[in-house]
Amino acid sequence: MPPRSKSRSASSSSEASFFALPAKACPFRAEITPCYDWRMRALVTGGTGRVGSAIAARLEAAGWSVLAAGRADGNISRPAEARALVARAVSDLGGLDLLVNGAAEGFAPKSALELTGADWDLAFGATAKGSFFVTQAAAPHLRESGGTVVMIEDVAAYQPWPSFAAHCAAKAAQAMLTRVFARALAPEVRVCGVAPGPVAVEPEQAERRAAETLLGRVGSPGDVAEAVVFLVGAGFVTGTSLVVDGGRLLQSGQHERA
Repeated sequence: MPPRSKSRSASSSSEASFFALPAKACPFRAEITPCYDWRMRALVTGGTGRVGSAIAARLEAAGWSVLAAGRADGNISRPAEARALVARAVSDLGGLDLLVNGAAEGFAPKSALELTGADWDLAFGATAKGSFFVTQAAAPHLRESGGTVVMIEDVAAYQPWPSFAAHCAAKAAQAMLTRVFARALAPEVRVCGVAPGPVAVEPEQAERRAAETLLGRVGSPGDVAEAVVFLVGAGFVTGTSLVVDGGRLLQSGQHERA
């Protein structure tokens, strides 16, 4: 069984200075009045996986209080359970300033001609439906705080991989939600995406996946976490996605997943 989520309050850190914003201080929202109550409270879905746990740890290092939620905390593709998770986060943290939608299902190669309804339901569950329902539930709290949403997407949203059709479609749906919610929740809430390439790969795949990038190496969960931290502080950025793939997308057509 996956580890249960943890609600964690970080102590002060040398890394925290940029993000250690006192209550009622919101330099990124100076053009909006009244100023919001920014207290550095984050919910990270998928927060017990390799990428999600790295994001949660990086936020903690920057001074955030984090609730890192995993599968044991409910099926977020179901609206009632998504609402319950957000309610718990708001109760445990005292509010919400940041939502990171990092939950996703595992996936394996399968021909597009062989996909079943169950394959589609699995792919769209936590990734697309979960991101939608959690963001929907969190919206009132994020509007109150002037908060931010970060979707953890995938370069699969931007490339057609025939052996991963359901995953590509689910990630494309999530990437569109980044843009839809950016419009729906503006101007109070910013919504951005991070689209990782080859990160958290298995050791036996590392050499092949590294060759798919311009930089000649694979990324790490920490690279994704740094991108999230950047977007949290990028106060004039919304409705767009930051690709973190070492140049993988620019290799389009040269490498195709089997």
